[in-house]
Amino acid sequence: MSGHLSPIDTAKFVAAKRACDYVEDGMRVGLGTGSTAAWLVRCLGEMIQKDGLRITGVPTSTRTAELARQVGITVTSLDEARWLDLTIDGADEFDAELNLVKGGGGALLQEKIVATASDRMIVIADKSKQVETLGAFPLPIEVVPFGWQTTKALVEESLSSLDVLGDSTSLRLNGDMPFVTDEGNHILDLHLKRIGNARQLALVINQIPGVVENGLFIDICDIVVIGHGNGKVEVKDINTGTTQEDRIEFVDSDNLFSDLGD
Repeated sequence: MSGHLSPIDTAKFVAAKRACDYVEDGMRVGLGTGSTAAWLVRCLGEMIQKDGLRITGVPTSTRTAELARQVGITVTSLDEARWLDLTIDGADEFDAELNLVKGGGGALLQEKIVATASDRMIVIADKSKQVETLGAFPLPIEVVPFGWQTTKALVEESLSSLDVLGDSTSLRLNGDMPFVTDEGNHILDLHLKRIGNARQLALVINQIPGVVENGLFIDICDIVVIGHGNGKVEVKDINTGTTQEDRIEFVDSDNLFSDLGD
């Protein structure tokens, strides 16, 4: 990595670094997907190399698995691990109740399976991901390719009776072709603007034939670690109802994580 960290990268880094405090030797850890989760994987790799940390990681995507192996994390499957001590992942949005919108990276299905197979889920995010009401970020839903246009029409029809402001949907693309998830499915992005009742929306969407899973994570997240561009972090714990503040000191230099390979 070269150059100094931007404020947004600083925020992601300090959130990831603080979340590493929850990782203990011998743990089985779910590893999220996305730019903030990538910082976490690199931080854990540094702890393995410098501190002798021993963990087993269960990645939520093929790209996370590749990065984890690159930095020295022992990787296994969820079927092999069976149950996890902890999952740490990013989020596209989170509210005061720590309900989440996830799936911007297209890995929502594996992310939700891994998170729910864990004793605790910790979300790492920069301050911009905190919202009063979910919905500004498009809600991803994973759908099977067969009949996806019919599924899309059924989803749009169902939205008319739900507490949302927008009702348009779009097929996520990768260039000129449909985006394909690790499970071979497509992603529909729901442009809702505001989600008034996330729990109801999640239940209704998941009943539509062709829908595999939605990107609403409700009653799954336990802790959110929020990073700021000045190095400050906030830790919100939904179980204790507490918020703690801390600061991560680090040297912003060209050599940060240079030994891990980018």
